[in-house]
Amino acid sequence: MNSKKTVFYTSLAISLGLISLGVFMPNKLQSFSDSSLHFIYDNLGWFILVSVFIFFAFCMFIGLSKFGHIRLGDDSDRPEFKTATWISMLFSASIGISLVFWGVAEPVSYYIDPPFGTPSSEESAKLAMQFVYLHWGVSAWACYALVGVSLAFFQFRKKLPASLSSVFYPLVGDKIRGPFGKAIDVIVILSIVIGIATSLGFGTLQVNSGINVLWGLPITINTQVIIIGIVTCIYIASTVSGLQGAMKHLSNLNMGLAFALLAFVLLFGPTQAVFKIFFQGVGDYVQNFISLSFRTEPYNDGSWIASWTLFYFGWWIAWAPLVGSFVARISKGRTIKEFMLGAVFIPVIGSFFWFAVMGGSAIHFIQNMGETALATAVSTDVTSALFRFFEYFPMTSFLSILAMVLVLIFFITSANSAVFVLGMISENGNPHPSHVTKIIWGMVVAGISIVLIMTGGLAGLQSALVATSLPLAILMLIMCYSTYKGLKQELLLTKPERGEEERPLRRKVN
Repeated sequence: MNSKKTVFYTSLAISLGLISLGVFMPNKLQSFSDSSLHFIYDNLGWFILVSVFIFFAFCMFIGLSKFGHIRLGDDSDRPEFKTATWISMLFSASIGISLVFWGVAEPVSYYIDPPFGTPSSEESAKLAMQFVYLHWGVSAWACYALVGVSLAFFQFRKKLPASLSSVFYPLVGDKIRGPFGKAIDVIVILSIVIGIATSLGFGTLQVNSGINVLWGLPITINTQVIIIGIVTCIYIASTVSGLQGAMKHLSNLNMGLAFALLAFVLLFGPTQAVFKIFFQGVGDYVQNFISLSFRTEPYNDGSWIASWTLFYFGWWIAWAPLVGSFVARISKGRTIKEFMLGAVFIPVIGSFFWFAVMGGSAIHFIQNMGETALATAVSTDVTSALFRFFEYFPMTSFLSILAMVLVLIFFITSANSAVFVLGMISENGNPHPSHVTKIIWGMVVAGISIVLIMTGGLAGLQSALVATSLPLAILMLIMCYSTYKGLKQELLLTKPERGEEERPLRRKVN
């Protein structure tokens, strides 16, 4: 076997094996992944919570300390993308499709089934926004930022391959090019393939649900396969065009449509209530951030925390290799301080406001206006929650169509970035992977999504994705130490150069 393609062939074979398991043994696949997930939640949930907090603390440390001025690239490098485009690409490649999917459903779910206290009350309404902000706040983006800044530093500053194995160079040296590094790259590829397949599955289900609400088209497997087929053709074509082409334009279009939808709901919805909900939620989140981050519920069964908080934190860890690798690719030329401010805090503010407008408005309708039918719709089918929410606004059909277009574009940009990253890692960190490799991975991802939907195994692979968070969390903790060691060595290398530049100035003054 060609050693240069070992990672590609190995990960491709395992991916095809997963497709086979989904076809022939979907129940066993789901049973294994569920049992793994429950074992992690029951025995190592505290480890997941602590790890995510460490990731956030580490990101803040290197961003605000003496390491913050280090540029992700040569000192003469400057950002490849404008800041607005960069932020748009961050959203589009990471959680954009999830924001649309959960924008209404998650806050309302917490409102009618809170972690504690009285359901469907003022108390549960406040708790709903606190926990939404916990799950989608700085903890999530710190997972992405950690992988992104580490890979960008070693790729652009130290000129190592664009593979996650490069991050461990200060610890193992040239072994990153051997079996050790290839094993890490295979693990990363599998987590990316599983993650994007489940995400595309969710997006397909929501689009099919929207079509059903609008035009009565039945929710069937055939419809969903057609949706995946059409979108696959589009995202493969767009990824072949490159980052400077379709990806950039789709990301900017995405943000424009998202702002338009947000502005419409804000204008025609409970505007004053939304701003109150937003600031109240931010205040409660900041005030209780530490206690919420370490909430393990040791005195009861902890089922709510396991179902939501641990699930989300595990999800962010599992998605970190994909989003972090893509964020690294688009962040060349930025300083670490600039990277952390942009990649952690700006997306968080946008996410918080999205949930305040969508979820906050929905809770307002239920709590203050007595529209309990909306709560019933959410508890019955989360995929239709957004479209049922739009029924309380003028131009319902227009909003629903706009939301579906938004989901499809997020769908395309997420898959686009995933296929691009898969191509990079498969070709030993090649920043410009071949079209053939990207097309193959695009078809594999589509195939896994179709098989999961056809066999009903989407929930099983979703559990498998979160189960991968344990080994990835361990890798990311080691990554923190390795990155710190690499940054410290970088400062030692650059310090003498500054001293030589300053010495003549001192003599001149004297």
